Amino acid sequence: MLLDSDTQLNQKSYYEASVQRPPEGAPLQEALQADVLVVGAGFAGLSAAIEFAQRGYQVVVLEADRVCSGASGRNGGQAIVGYSGGQAPFEQQLGKADARSAWDMSIEALDLIDERIAAFNIECDQVKGYLYVATSARKARALEADMQALAQDYGFATDFVRGIDAQRLIQSPLYHAAAFENRSGHLHPLKYGLGLARAARELGVRIFEHTPVFDLQRDERLTARTAQGSVTASFGVLAGNCTLAEYGPRVAPEIAPRIMPAGTYMIGTAPLDPELCARLIPSNAAVCDNNFILDYFRFSADHRMLFGGRVSYSTRTPANLKALMAQRMGQVFPLLRDVPIDFVWGGFVDISMNRAPDFGRLGDNLYYLQGFSGHGVALTGLAGRLVAQAVAGQAERFDLFAKVRHREFPGGALLRTPSLVLGMLYHRLLDAL
Repeated sequence: MLLDSDTQLNQKSYYEASVQRPPEGAPLQEALQADVLVVGAGFAGLSAAIEFAQRGYQVVVLEADRVCSGASGRNGGQAIVGYSGGQAPFEQQLGKADARSAWDMSIEALDLIDERIAAFNIECDQVKGYLYVATSARKARALEADMQALAQDYGFATDFVRGIDAQRLIQSPLYHAAAFENRSGHLHPLKYGLGLARAARELGVRIFEHTPVFDLQRDERLTARTAQGSVTASFGVLAGNCTLAEYGPRVAPEIAPRIMPAGTYMIGTAPLDPELCARLIPSNAAVCDNNFILDYFRFSADHRMLFGGRVSYSTRTPANLKALMAQRMGQVFPLLRDVPIDFVWGGFVDISMNRAPDFGRLGDNLYYLQGFSGHGVALTGLAGRLVAQAVAGQAERFDLFAKVRHREFPGGALLRTPSLVLGMLYHRLLDAL
């Protein structure tokens, strides 16, 4: 989603401006046969394609736009352990043992990023280190309780500090507490995604850009129809995330109501003095607060502050976005109040009701991966591995996620957006109070 409604916004994100994409791929213009059809060339689809190709399957990927043109190429670049909804959905529905397995797989997801960067020689500005922060005394107590639960139940230790001690982790007057860990981290998401696409092609995967799927015939073999061609395959993976909000009613109507596109927005400053960056966040970690309407930010490899937030469920770009984002950044870091803003961009991420990922099957040969809810940089890689394992006959780990129950968003097609807007306003008021 480019934010054309605001004339102040740039036509490219910082990520697009800082990469050299390969030439655009031609759309599909023929009828193809394959072992596996993957719909969507973001992190999840590319990861699945790599895993299948490494197992000897012939894979075709159909992308409605360009590789990583959606959330995979525009996000905050934060690779985070765990799940957006925490461990509660797993503990409450599956029990402690499966919840621990889900947690361990989120650690595996981070290791998988490291493995792929090394194996495929992907240069993507990776940095280890993550900082959780709290904007009030109440939020500080909640953060401490969360960190204690992770340490006690999952053996995951963090460096938790309160009050003035938080200043050694982040130089900001806003935060009452902070917790640091070095398993999570950040990277340049578009460089990483383009590296995955290059790796997939080198493994023999055929990727077609500008090729949305308009119809999917489900039978013993699947047939996806596009504007100028078709793909028939033994197995299919729907990995379009928010693309399913647009094409879902045509392709997979039964799962489309279980995700909601949420708009999230970012600004990128002009390059800053490296000494200032080191002073503000000494560890160079990625940072996120624990508000419902949260802020997330980090420094880029060329010392820009990349500051995100302003989540919106209305699908409309907030008015005066550049000024609002700069004002919020200035509240966090007063020393950045007057720095130039070079980039403003945004896009949709897909969220599920309980903020847990939604993986499953439609029939015997069609799989879907959706609902990453802001944790997709890491979890999409895991999802690609699990779906390939399931097709190859090792489905236990995929089925752990498939057992998690997901509800449809309330209100139906007409009322769910207004309902979510009202809910967001309620939670924003709670955060403010």
